[in-house]
Amino acid sequence: MTDYNSKIVALYDQVNPDGPDHDYYRSLAQRPETRRILDLGCGTGILTVTLATEGKEVFGVDPSPAMLNYARQRQDADKVTWVDGDSGTVRHGLFDLAVMTGNVAQHIPDPQWTQTLADLRKCLTDGGVLAFESRNPSRRAWEAWNEAQPEHTDTQFGPLTEWSQTEELGQGRVLLKSFTEFTTTGELVQEDVILHFRTEQEIREELQTAGFEVVSLWGDWHKTPFDGGQNVMIFESRAI
Repeated sequence: MTDYNSKIVALYDQVNPDGPDHDYYRSLAQRPETRRILDLGCGTGILTVTLATEGKEVFGVDPSPAMLNYARQRQDADKVTWVDGDSGTVRHGLFDLAVMTGNVAQHIPDPQWTQTLADLRKCLTDGGVLAFESRNPSRRAWEAWNEAQPEHTDTQFGPLTEWSQTEELGQGRVLLKSFTEFTTTGELVQEDVILHFRTEQEIREELQTAGFEVVSLWGDWHKTPFDGGQNVMIFESRAI
């Protein structure tokens, strides 16, 4: 894969700060029976380091060297074992909890997505929890992204302007083109990613095939049951 621009990595936490989504995942990690935790697609580690409280063993896994290099420089980074790779590189015994945050699930294409779920089942204890979120495709979030006005932000690199363009590719796939222009230097960074908008039923079936049972499906970070109309689907499943 093409790695992330170093400036974009350094600004990631400003764009994606700690919030109620992290509170939700931390609540899972704080359960007494949860001792070993896997954060797959951990990115800059902003959430990962906060999971590493007393009595918890935490692993942060990501395929981006740039993201992991940043994560390793965080305060309390020494409390986490950082692994460069994907689900197939996890060879560290069994975990009680695995999480995929920041809509990581939507970045994983088929058939790699199916393999990822199978890998996660292998590295979770019986009864272990897998939790992740994915955007509700019926809300068609990409249309709003395409219509949104450019955003202007002051950063450590000076002022910048951000905007995006989207294109539907069919079969639940959306090409997202993100643009960041650093005003002072005129540098323009373009990042292209294909997001996979899977339906509730598709995800339920894929989890079942991989050996998971969905125990809760939330429509927001305050644990409101998903009714089909919310923007996000938060899956909490158990390895069976």
